[in-house]
Amino acid sequence: MTAPENPPQAPLPAESRAAVTLHDVAREAGVSLATASRSLNGSTRKVAEEYRQRVLAAAERLNYTPNLSAQAVARGSTRTVALLVADIADPYFSTIASGVGAAADEAQLLVTMAATERDPERELELVRTMRGQRPRVMILASSRRTDDPLAPALRAELEAFEQTGGRVVVISTNDLNFRTVLLDNAAGARDLALALADRGYRHVAVLAAPEGLVTSEDRLRGFTEGLAARGIELDPAAVVRTGFTRDGGYEGMQRLLAMGREIDLVFAVNDVMAVGALSAVRDAGLTPGVDIALAGFDDIPTVRDVTPPLSTVAIPLAEVGRRALAMALDEPAAGSHEPVATTVVLRASTPHRH
Repeated sequence: MTAPENPPQAPLPAESRAAVTLHDVAREAGVSLATASRSLNGSTRKVAEEYRQRVLAAAERLNYTPNLSAQAVARGSTRTVALLVADIADPYFSTIASGVGAAADEAQLLVTMAATERDPERELELVRTMRGQRPRVMILASSRRTDDPLAPALRAELEAFEQTGGRVVVISTNDLNFRTVLLDNAAGARDLALALADRGYRHVAVLAAPEGLVTSEDRLRGFTEGLAARGIELDPAAVVRTGFTRDGGYEGMQRLLAMGREIDLVFAVNDVMAVGALSAVRDAGLTPGVDIALAGFDDIPTVRDVTPPLSTVAIPLAEVGRRALAMALDEPAAGSHEPVATTVVLRASTPHRH
């Protein structure tokens, strides 16, 4: 029979249990502090099964909660996934987050999420803060910019994080040279333009984000190329730069209507902008899908429920989130893979032109 390391102690009085420490658990179990720590923190160093069971029982009796911050210092990381998105309220990012969350749950990891608000300075500060919390994985799904002066500093922070054992995954574009879930926004937009041109649309306008947002620029470029392949030239004056939001789409559509241009189709570079544009068309006394056709990009759930349902380019956003975490946990080397496939979805907002 194995002798106890130390004589078991009497249970702590109830009033002392509000802030139970590992020392208390060790005393309650009659073992050393090191044995208690190894029994509770999943250490690879072997602990006699009798001692481990005594520690677990003592921890349960005392309602002990492990200090996860201390464990992170000891292990070098937590079981946390840090996820940065541009806008938590945007269904594009919340759907990606749902995929990350589902995959994290299967891997018994926790997800912490923060919004960069498409501000490079805020993004850099968030990365620095999250590094201090020692997550196991950091996923960046925030909007990248072509003109970000802080990109070198961001890359350095992420490299330092990986040097201490963390894993970085970027969603959308591989400009930072880390593991990347690539989204071929240009190809999806090009396919959409081809499909809409084949439906007879010729007088086209675009609602795009302010210059420099990579996703918007890629989609604008792809859509322009698709039109050109059908012999349609997109007039630069018909490209309205506005906020990458629902309200931006509404305001941009108002500006387009005020120009008095002949327009039979408006492409908004994301779905939330397209929803805003649809409302602006209706508020102007016009009928969306009849007087002016509308299309977006992403296939967020909302676009199936508006009237008329919006044509778009579908991205499997939840699968993108799942793939990002899988890449972080399983991929041995930095680099990118084949882009996530996109699918053109034509609905009642873009009927055939007669």
